[in-house]
This record gives sequence, structure tokens and C-alpha cells, in this order.
Amino acid sequence: MSGGPEVQGDPGTTAPGGAEASRLRVAVLGSGAWGTAFAMVLADAGCDVVLWGRDPEVARSVTEDHANPKRLPGVVLPAMSATTDAAAALAGARIVVAAVPSQVARATLEPMRDLLEPGAVVVSLMKGIELSTDKRMTVVIAEALDIPAARVAVVSGPNLAREIAQRQVAASVVAAQDETTARFVADACSASYFRPYTNDDVVGVELCGAVKNVIALAVGMAQGRGFGWNTTATLITRGLAEITRLGMALGARPETFAGLAGMGDLVATCASPLSRNHTLGKHLGQGMSLDEAIAATGGTAEGVKSSASVLDLARTHGVDMPITQGVVGVISGKFPIDELGAALLARPLKSEAV
Repeated sequence: MSGGPEVQGDPGTTAPGGAEASRLRVAVLGSGAWGTAFAMVLADAGCDVVLWGRDPEVARSVTEDHANPKRLPGVVLPAMSATTDAAAALAGARIVVAAVPSQVARATLEPMRDLLEPGAVVVSLMKGIELSTDKRMTVVIAEALDIPAARVAVVSGPNLAREIAQRQVAASVVAAQDETTARFVADACSASYFRPYTNDDVVGVELCGAVKNVIALAVGMAQGRGFGWNTTATLITRGLAEITRLGMALGARPETFAGLAGMGDLVATCASPLSRNHTLGKHLGQGMSLDEAIAATGGTAEGVKSSASVLDLARTHGVDMPITQGVVGVISGKFPIDELGAALLARPLKSEAV
């Protein structure tokens, strides 16, 4: 395929951690838990990694102490550098990983447009839909950095940052329009405990990553109200149906939703206490206000802001998403949380296949 990254030789034949990967410079933008954990994966895979963030103390700690105690306490990081200087981070980087909160992605990336190396591939770790435009993060990246869509990829799957940082075995999906781009990124992040699969269904993979956070909020709310595993399984399963309906309306492939980026990530995010979206939903279910729940959760719960843009996107395409609608109602304060379950159950009966 044409339009892939400008690399020497065939990136798809590069052995993970081999000579080519050891020379590959990668910049990771965002020193939160997932950005730091993925930077660790890349370093373990043999890449020369530099982490960028706004906190000078985090940059110093990553570089000198091999740790990010603010986001991943107790985790020993491999040798990599960190900086608050975007120009220094991006210099020579053939892969740039964006791991900033989705709603500030455009504002964060646009000033870096002229710092990008020619031909660099940009990878999104972000899981959200932009509020002002209802655009997916790969689209935002391409626009903000003024690069072709073929040079943008997304990594998504059941990848809870804490477990990845503990080097627990996990798999993920690298999706890109161009197969060469996807294979190039997959080679760079293939580690002994982290297996990337490639996919060209960028729309499906991104929607799975964005909408599963909204479903996780609903599951957390239900568990916070004391509901058990029957309710959890119902919300996860019907939540997957909502994600699939939206994805199909936007041209995604159905098999994507049964895979790692779909069901895999949905189960991990909805069932694990390590998920910030699940945790925040649970706090709401236990009676906290939204501000209290955000403070108690810590970190970024993307589903809180993205839920409204997901619902807008669904309405634009005529897609029915009752769980998402209920979550938006609760978060906006327009719908009492105690009425959410009853409202969902009161909907007209229909075939499960619809």
C-alpha cells in the first residue's frame, strides 16, 4: 500500500527488540499512567524512548529514578528519558505516541505541528470523541498536526495501565488505514508480555475505545447502587450492542466488536476496579456528586466528557443508544440515578438481534 511511513527497508520484517527497533526513537506525549506504561512497553521492546509531560518533577523522576510515583507508584521503569521540552522530545522521533486527555488533544498537538519529523507516524492512545466536533481522535491528530491519515494509527485493547506496568501478559490492536503503518507500530511495541495484532478498521477500533468508557460508567453506577453480576452482564452485553450499532452506521466491520478492541476492552474496563471510568461510576452510584466522584477517582475518566459527544454522534446517524443516553442524563444532572434502571427496563420489548 502507498502512503505509509518513510522507513528504511520493510518494517514488517523487523524483529521485535532487534537491531532496527533498538535504533528507533519514539516520543510519547503524555506522562499519565497509560502514557508512562506504554512508554515502558516501547522501551522493553528495544526502542529509544523519550516521554514528554508538563510536570518537571515527573520528568526528573522518570529520567533519574526510573519511576513515575504520581501515576504508577511502586513501578520500576526501564531506562528512558523524560522532558518538558516538546522540541527535545520530538527531535528524531520516527514514532510519536499521543497519550493526552482527548478533550485537550487538539490544543496540545497543534503547537507541535512544525516540530514533527518528516514522515513520522503518530499513534493515538486516546479514547474519546472530541466534544466540539464529534470527531475521532485519529481525525483530530491528522488535522492538528497536518499529516495524512495514512500516517496515523491507534492502539486499543484490554490494556489497564497498572497491569501493563506490572508486565502482566496482554494483547492489543494496532489499527491504521495503511497496513505498513500498522505493522511498523506493531513491531515497535511488541514485547515479551505485550502482543499487538494489526487491523485496518480504524473507525471500529476507535469507537470501541471511546464508547466502552461510557458503558463502564453505567456498570459502575449499577454496582455502586448494589446491583450484582446479572445487571453487570446485561449492561456489558447490551452496551456492546450499542457500540456495534454505532460502528456499523459509521462503516466499521462487525468482527472488530467481537475482538480485543471491542469485547476484550469492554470487559476489562467494566469489570476491573483499576478502570477509572468504572470507579467513577461506582462513586456516583454510591451517592457522590460528579465533582466529588472525579476528585475521589483521580486521573482522567474519559467517559465523563466523551459520553455527550458519543450521544451527539449517535443522534446524528440515527442510532439508538439508551445506556449512553442514560449515562449522559445522570452526569448532566437531568436524570436521577435511581431511575436509570427502571427507565432502561421500561423500553419497548424487541428482538435481541436489533
